[in-house]
Amino acid sequence: MPPTAAGSLIGPLRETDISAIRTTTLTAAGCAALLLATTAACGTVENLTAGQKITKAADKLGEQKSLSFELGLEAKPDALLDLAGGQGDEAMPPTVAKALAGAHLAFSVRSKKPLSDSGEKDFVGMGMKLSVPGGTLAEYRLAGDFVYFRLDMQKSSELMGFPLPSPKDLPKGEEGLAKALEGDWVKVDVTDLKKNASGKGSSDSTGSKDSLDEKTQRKVLKALRGVIANDVTLRSAGTENGTEHIVAKASFRELLTDLFDKLGPLKGELPPGAGLPTAKDLKDAPAKKVAVDFSLTNGTLSKISFDLATLADGKKGAKVPLVVKFGKAGDIGAPSGATEVPLGELGGPLLSGAPMGGF
Repeated sequence: MPPTAAGSLIGPLRETDISAIRTTTLTAAGCAALLLATTAACGTVENLTAGQKITKAADKLGEQKSLSFELGLEAKPDALLDLAGGQGDEAMPPTVAKALAGAHLAFSVRSKKPLSDSGEKDFVGMGMKLSVPGGTLAEYRLAGDFVYFRLDMQKSSELMGFPLPSPKDLPKGEEGLAKALEGDWVKVDVTDLKKNASGKGSSDSTGSKDSLDEKTQRKVLKALRGVIANDVTLRSAGTENGTEHIVAKASFRELLTDLFDKLGPLKGELPPGAGLPTAKDLKDAPAKKVAVDFSLTNGTLSKISFDLATLADGKKGAKVPLVVKFGKAGDIGAPSGATEVPLGELGGPLLSGAPMGGF
């Protein structure tokens, strides 16, 4: 996933990370709509109509040459504090609640062809940006022959509550890395990354045992379709200001339990470490009905939202919507003035264990 790959910019970088970055944007954009859109194949007449609309709306995203999707919380800090609960040292710090309430993780991609028809050589730029109130915390771009990134270490330090490496702590000869710590753009040659990966015996992600082959993907999708068609209901919630809303509802515990029951027989075909929870593991999952709202603007999927507060016990009134917004990609070209940093400087001891490596 992009957070892992972005974190690898600070720790060891592998060729598989670059391949993953190139494909994850499209995969994530499609997956968000795909699961519930598959109900178009069966169910009630209302499910058919609503499901078909979602399917067509998701297909339109693939017809575009430029796409962005942004994940974030549309919540107030007080709502997050209320939802988190806890007293004293166990309570969520207000500064963290403020940062989370305004945080957004955005992914962008541009291609020379419609995205659904694009191969690796068709992409002209990809990017990821993590924003918090007051500015950009981290940004990553893949353009041309270089990987570009910048990090706001001062803001990161403030949010995490402890100091992170300072440019003055770096040894002489690592001026490029100092630029990164100061929040300026730095870049790394993709060729060097591939050579480094090759020297460590890495292989391309297409042959990785950590990925699903096409046959297994079809089996997983078939299992998902069956569960969703049986457990999820869809209905139109009307149109407002040119945007149609379709709501999908299901019992959270029932949906998860049935889903993992169906995936159980496929456990041996899934990547290593993909352990599946049992019904016993899920017995404490909320049995509440949850709803996912799909927004369709001009027939194209524009937003998906889900209120996390509906899963909290004893919490009424607070709303904590988790939202995915779709749109056109912004500026993801090569930034000017970036300082080239030797690959060896990025895996140094000062940063290899930094918390930012897992954002």
